[in-house]
Amino acid sequence: MKLSKAAVRGKATLGMEVRFETQRLTSYSGLILFQHFFSLMGIKERLWRCFRHLEAKPIYGHHVVVMLLVVHLIIGHRRLRDLDYYRDDELVKRVLGVKRLPDVSTVSRSLSSADASSVGKVRAESRTVVIERMVAERFASVTLDFDGSVLSTGRHAEGTAVGFNKKKKGARSYYPLFCTVAQTDQVLDVHHRPGNVHDSNGASAFIERCVRTVRESLPRARIEVRIDSAFFNEVIVERLHSLGVTFTVSVPFERFAELKGMVQGRQRWRPMASGLAYFETRWKPQSWNTPYRFLFIRKQVRHQIKEPIQLRLFEPVVYGYDFKVIVTNKAIHPRKVVLFHEGRGSQEGIFAELKTHCQMGYVPVKTRVGNQLYMFAGILAHNLTHELQMRINPPCRRTTAKRAALWCFREIGTLRRTLIQRAGRILRPAGTLILSMNTNAKLETELRHALATLNAAA
Repeated sequence: MKLSKAAVRGKATLGMEVRFETQRLTSYSGLILFQHFFSLMGIKERLWRCFRHLEAKPIYGHHVVVMLLVVHLIIGHRRLRDLDYYRDDELVKRVLGVKRLPDVSTVSRSLSSADASSVGKVRAESRTVVIERMVAERFASVTLDFDGSVLSTGRHAEGTAVGFNKKKKGARSYYPLFCTVAQTDQVLDVHHRPGNVHDSNGASAFIERCVRTVRESLPRARIEVRIDSAFFNEVIVERLHSLGVTFTVSVPFERFAELKGMVQGRQRWRPMASGLAYFETRWKPQSWNTPYRFLFIRKQVRHQIKEPIQLRLFEPVVYGYDFKVIVTNKAIHPRKVVLFHEGRGSQEGIFAELKTHCQMGYVPVKTRVGNQLYMFAGILAHNLTHELQMRINPPCRRTTAKRAALWCFREIGTLRRTLIQRAGRILRPAGTLILSMNTNAKLETELRHALATLNAAA
């Protein structure tokens, strides 16, 4: 439809007067969706059970503070001080069930006054949210990925230490070990550690605990595990095999000189795909008791020419090979094994979203317990956002060779820009509570569909 110039153009008045008045406004109208969802899941009651053993009964309970942190991260804030900029938001207060938000100092003291038992219970609740979804979907197979991620800080927080850190050398940090579920892109569990430990520190017991947790809930499901070369040792491989888990593990070349000799002495490589070739053998290091299936993969790559070149002259392309070795107990075609193992790269996307949109890399207080609670608040924000999308939308794909997530998830940052960060006014005409937003057909369609789906599930 063609519009007239008069219908389009207007004047921008300068020198507008600014007033600050008490009004029932919200900058996060999309939280109405999370209010329904939190009520349906009983998140507040679940968090209350995590702290009810504490003797102190403050006005703002620890469960309210943790729930505030979850909302704080969902709406896009990082520092605890950012609370001062939305403490008068009506919808945030209604989601939390309070008439007034706590001060920043109250939040900080609440984080510091919690104990290790509280952290363990919050960790268990976060794990339960993921398990409940897997049980509801009746997954035939569950793929678990394990890897660590560095959480750096410039302050001397309890439990931090100086360790390997490529981006911030010499900084103190935590180095938690994560277990993620490939089918739902959620964090199943976390093993919290200081920053000066090796990747495999405590990994064997943690991996076994995660596998047993999934097996108790889904006894008929096939469990798969993918880990990198930092976890390659006989203890972990033997434990996974004895648990009946199918696995793939990257093998570190530098630890076994025999592998280099096997690659150099190999004359016949079987083609796998364009630029890829392989051979396999049953082998074991000398100190091991049991041989396993080792896949040797060769990839043709173009070597970068770093010497000075003269323009307008022909420069020949030099090709070479990159090699990698995978140990596995999977009895499938090598190409499928390689695709399956390469799929663990999706875990880096989960870490990126946790650090970018859930502020997992932020260390807010000096106590170890307080920082753990803040980290689990970010993990809860991530897991609950994915749980909300899974309740609203059906799976968009079947199981792939790389075990991609079964749903096409939208990042929390995308949900903020499109749904959550919307201005609104809370009205009560004739005693009926109404959230009024500006007219937008796309927003209205999405919100009404989501609310109707949640109400139908209730």
